[in-house]
Amino acid sequence: MNNLTCSQTGVSLNALGSIFSQDYQKKMRKTHYLHYSPEASTGYYKRFAEALARGERNILIGMSHELDLSPALLGRIILERHLSVTKYEGETPPKTIVTSCMKEPSLIEDPRLAIEIHQCVLCDDHYGPLCDSIKHSIGHEYEFKLNHILDRLGLAYIGEDQMRTKGYDKTPDVKLEVPIAVDGHIVNWIESKASFGDEHSHQGYLKEQFWSYWNRFGPGMVIYWFGFIDELDVNQDKGIILRDHFPEHIVKMDPSVK
Repeated sequence: MNNLTCSQTGVSLNALGSIFSQDYQKKMRKTHYLHYSPEASTGYYKRFAEALARGERNILIGMSHELDLSPALLGRIILERHLSVTKYEGETPPKTIVTSCMKEPSLIEDPRLAIEIHQCVLCDDHYGPLCDSIKHSIGHEYEFKLNHILDRLGLAYIGEDQMRTKGYDKTPDVKLEVPIAVDGHIVNWIESKASFGDEHSHQGYLKEQFWSYWNRFGPGMVIYWFGFIDELDVNQDKGIILRDHFPEHIVKMDPSVK
C-alpha cells in the first residue's frame, strides 16, 4: 500500500482516513443508544415498511443520511426488527442470526429487504462486515510488511498462530526469539497496528492487549503504521515504546554472550 501524503498537511492519506474513521465510530458509539431505543427502532421500521409498500427504492440509504446514522447500523436495526416481527414473535432475534444475514443478505427471505441491507453494507465506509473485511485485509498487509522486514534483517521470531498453539490466549503479532534494543529500550515483542494511534484507541489497547503482552513477555514495541499522538508515548520507561515505522537503527543481542 502506498503511503501517500497530503501536500498541505504533511499527513499521509492513510493517517487522515484512519483518523476520520475513528472519529466517525466514536460518534456512532455515543449516539447509537438513541437509535436502538424501542421507540426509535419501531418508528424506523414502520417508516421503512410504509416506503417499501409504496414501491420506493434506496430507502435505508436515504434514511441513514437523514438520520446521520451509519447505513450498516441502520440496516442492522431494521433487520433485527423485521426478524423480531416476522419470525420471533416479538422477541429479539439471536445476534448470530442477525450477523449472518448482514454478512450474507441472500439469507434474508424478503428479497426487497435483502437488497436494501446489501446496499447498506456496500455503501458504509466505516461500519459493517465489508468494512471489517477491508480492515482485516489492511491489518494482514502490514503484518506481512513487518514479517518481511524481520526476515530481511535476519531476526528470529514466532508469530501469534505459533504462540497460540503453545497455549497463549492474548498474543502480540511477533515474539522475538532474541530481543533487540531500540534507542536503549529492550524489545521482546512487536505489535503491528495498521491505524492511527489516538488516545481512545491506544488506552483501550493498553488495557486489553499491551499490558498483557508486557506481563507475559516483558518490554515490547507497538508500531502504529499511520502515526500516533506523540503525547501517548509515555510508557517507554515501563517497557512499551511506540513507533510509526520499524526503526532503522537497532541493536541485535548476541545470545552467545553471557
